[in-house]
Amino acid sequence: MEQTFLRAKTLTMLAAIAALALAGPARAAFETRATAAYVFDPATDTVLLSKNADESMPPASMAKLMTLNMLFEALRDGRVTLETQFSVSSRAMAIGGSTMFLNDRDRPTVEELIRGIIVQSGNDACVVVAEGLAGTEEAFARLMTERARALGMTGSTFANSTGWPHPNQRMSMRDLGIIAERLIEEFPEYYGYFAEAEYPFDGRAPQNRFNRNPLLKLGIGADGLKTGHTREAGYGLVGSAVQDGRRVVFVITGLETEAQRAEEGERIVNWAFRQFVQREVLRKGERVAATKVWMGEIEQVGLVAPDDIAILLPALAQGALEAEVHYRTPILAPIEAGQELGELVITRPEMDPLRVPLVAERAVGRGGFVPRLRSASEVLIGLGREATGL
Repeated sequence: MEQTFLRAKTLTMLAAIAALALAGPARAAFETRATAAYVFDPATDTVLLSKNADESMPPASMAKLMTLNMLFEALRDGRVTLETQFSVSSRAMAIGGSTMFLNDRDRPTVEELIRGIIVQSGNDACVVVAEGLAGTEEAFARLMTERARALGMTGSTFANSTGWPHPNQRMSMRDLGIIAERLIEEFPEYYGYFAEAEYPFDGRAPQNRFNRNPLLKLGIGADGLKTGHTREAGYGLVGSAVQDGRRVVFVITGLETEAQRAEEGERIVNWAFRQFVQREVLRKGERVAATKVWMGEIEQVGLVAPDDIAILLPALAQGALEAEVHYRTPILAPIEAGQELGELVITRPEMDPLRVPLVAERAVGRGGFVPRLRSASEVLIGLGREATGL
């Protein structure tokens, strides 16, 4: 028998969380000159800044991150290796913009193409990859769109592999954040290429051998990912940086100059690391509450954190935090260990609440005759009290 939704507060948990708050003025909102921006902390799944983040916009060369994702997936699946060679078509040779200056006699390896796309922002390299994996760039763009949907990138459609201006070439800043986080977490063996400052491929483009990411040389922990620029999109950057083991990922677009892009990227990194602090809240397996079990071999089961839980807070947050445990009671047996039974909701000043699932501490089997009789008696007593108004 399931009762109505129950809200409970755990005093020990409230005390622990409240102790994390610091006295002082609340943080000021970050004002960015970017047309759209998205800044988040992957470890705590916390969005620090969102400005027009879900609006689909021209991504310029930042779309190359999706092309790289498709190539990295092919590497992971064993369809290609870093030594696999691709041919260069006349279409790839003829494409404009930033290139590796490939010609139809070249047979670049996958590794050379990765470095050419990341460091040189090679449009020709992207077309070579598209044709090598899908036959045509049009077919590859369709695959990119389908894969984006599967990854939850609802604001993205692709018409090409390069980010070249096209009415159907669109991405949201949130989607760029999704693909950036994926490249970092899913492909650590290839992510190091994004921090490469220079790649002179065969000495053909000496003026185009430097990585355009302006943050790599600043000593602020930046290690990726991709710049972009077209007249329509303005100047943009998908960036990431790590300081003291904590990572921040951000996306900005619509800036007017390269200098603005560099300044805004550095400002965001400094703000994200200096205005927020990470605190541990729960250890994996730590009990937060307990709920009654109906028809079970035991009368109640603990609700615990499934993993270590950290929370991100404004560095100068004022006032204590609040936490509530939401769950239903009683829970009908049998119950599996690790089964989600409730939720811990932590309210933070000036930030979205943090929601943490709570799971069963242990498995609970169906009880024998006596536990079932006890549960039935409790139900009858409850019904009797309702009938008599007690």
